[in-house]
Amino acid sequence: MIDLLSDTVTRPTPAMRQAMAGAEVGDDCFGEDPTVRRLEDRVAELLGKERALFLPSGIMANQCGILAQTRPGDEVLLEARAHLLHYEESSLAVHGGLLTRSVPAARGLLEPDELRAALRPPSPFHPRTALLALENTHLDSGGRVMTPERTAELAGAARESGLAIHLDGARLWNAAAALKVSPSRLVEPVDTVMTCLSKGLGAPVGSMLAGSGPVMERAWRIRRRLGGQMRQAGILAAAGLHALEHHLPRLPEDHHRARRLGERLAMLPGVAVVSPETNILR
Repeated sequence: MIDLLSDTVTRPTPAMRQAMAGAEVGDDCFGEDPTVRRLEDRVAELLGKERALFLPSGIMANQCGILAQTRPGDEVLLEARAHLLHYEESSLAVHGGLLTRSVPAARGLLEPDELRAALRPPSPFHPRTALLALENTHLDSGGRVMTPERTAELAGAARESGLAIHLDGARLWNAAAALKVSPSRLVEPVDTVMTCLSKGLGAPVGSMLAGSGPVMERAWRIRRRLGGQMRQAGILAAAGLHALEHHLPRLPEDHHRARRLGERLAMLPGVAVVSPETNILR
């Protein structure tokens, strides 16, 4: 049976298992796992950021990135159907004491003017709006892609009010493949970016957070506080390195298959399909 429920229900390939079995390891709590270091350096290079961290999950990576740039009582702006808002168990409130405010947008893609209209004027009676959280690709709209130009426009509007910017890029690799641009171009204007190794790329576990050195140092401490620091994690990191080398270039094949499946499903009576931009079919 072929399971099309999600791009997370994959299994490691024999070659990936072999890479995991042969991974060189050390104690990552002391920064001594060479395979984890290689993975973090590789992802930082791919995303054009100063430093990257390896984390167990995308939710934890999102928390570390956002909590490193906010303080309790701050407000975070998100699109109304953002994954962070609906599928992460209110973790921003639980772990960070943060207020979230949603901004509705057509098909999940914010317009700069919509963002500007949502920004609060400075006031001692309002919460401090501290951060804008974006999402690329946008899961709830069916994997819609945000272009580098739109990301830059939204980042510019956020900077006008002094906001930090975090990108939930769980499927950022898919966005880059669909647009035929480098991942670093998609995240150039953002302060922190999370991206997954276990969605689409076939790694059994793991997500990455990347950003500037000082922010990532705070994120490292938050990762430890949340219980996300691991010991001989090179066994897991090796799967991520293998995925980036061997599976990342094949993402366009997934997109092509999703389009073909959508075209054929749309021929069935009573079935309506939105033509997919990436690997998600709705």
